[in-house]
Amino acid sequence: MASKIVDAAFAVHMALGPGLLESVYEVCLVHELKKRGLNVERQVSLPVVYDNIHLDAGLRLDLVVENRVIVELKAVETLLPVHKAQVLTYLKLSGYRLGLLVNFNTALIKQGIQRIAL
Repeated sequence: MASKIVDAAFAVHMALGPGLLESVYEVCLVHELKKRGLNVERQVSLPVVYDNIHLDAGLRLDLVVENRVIVELKAVETLLPVHKAQVLTYLKLSGYRLGLLVNFNTALIKQGIQRIAL
């Protein structure tokens, strides 16, 4: 399934190129994933469990594909260690095992995709 997500990201990047807002890439990637027959949820609320209480701390997963893969989108000059840490934290809090960190603001999209697994 990760390969389908990567292929969809390639298609969006080929059509739009770098330089747009993250929200534009998100909408287009959702469309592309749905065209490929995948179930996609956008801006999924992620509660924080603290002291055995589920707290709404305002965390949102950009995309959850097939209720199995988190896709975190960026449109930044350079991916930083904090971006990878964000995905790792999301994986730990959500219980999902696989995340893709996708930065659309690159000349070649393959340089902007990181696979992160627990």
